[in-house]
Amino acid sequence: MALQELLQLEKHASFGLKSVDDVELSEEIEELNSEKLTQLPITPFTMNKNVQLRDSNTGRHIHINMEKGTTTLAFKYQGGVVIAVDSRATGGDFIFSGSVKKIIEINKYLLGTMAGGAADCSYWHRSLTVRCRMYELRNKERISVAAASKLLANILYNYKGMGLSMGTMIIGWDKRGPGLYYVDDSGSRYSGDLFSAGSGSPFAFGVVDTHWKYDMTDEEAYELGRRAVYQATYRDAASGGIVRVYGMKPTGWVKISEQDCKVLHYKYADEKMV
Repeated sequence: MALQELLQLEKHASFGLKSVDDVELSEEIEELNSEKLTQLPITPFTMNKNVQLRDSNTGRHIHINMEKGTTTLAFKYQGGVVIAVDSRATGGDFIFSGSVKKIIEINKYLLGTMAGGAADCSYWHRSLTVRCRMYELRNKERISVAAASKLLANILYNYKGMGLSMGTMIIGWDKRGPGLYYVDDSGSRYSGDLFSAGSGSPFAFGVVDTHWKYDMTDEEAYELGRRAVYQATYRDAASGGIVRVYGMKPTGWVKISEQDCKVLHYKYADEKMV
């Protein structure tokens, strides 16, 4: 979508911030406010596993199977934040892709992760990228991680109940240090030291909860993130493909590794034999 079209879309959406972390950001958001949110052509009336939608023109029921799976993980330690994800895209029992890039580079100091609907995550992260760049040009400084995550949360809140499927993390580094936030399609937003989203997250949580400690070295932290996502790909059929690991440092994000989960499987199996 062209920048001019995206800006036009902003004019039809309400982005009022009630409790934003950056005071100066609220003035910028006010410029994007309008009196009414544009309605989508479908109206959801259940948000279960199988979402039921109704076409507003014909009244016909639309059944969409929302089965999906992934593993995304991010946690803080003394050196910054580690982000680790898989690369498998599924729809029910089918694997559609094994090479999806689920870490989205918003700018040099901001990253986002994808869990849920790939199209929803990809579109709204691109939209957030434009807004963060606009803020930087207007204010001559980078947007904070807190403000960027709040922007996304307010955007998604305006579309609450309209069928979006997102569970994303916003990770970055600003003048306050490392930032890690979780934002979902209901507009909820949480700050924390550890988040994992997707069908493989229980397995990733188990590994991190067992071995995490704050004073890890960089290599120990990267290996923990890598091993946690690998274990999720081993136990969860909807997770797999490439295990990608990024690190967030004071100088911005760094791509650490991209390894096939099958290669990691044999690597860890050989380590057990020693």
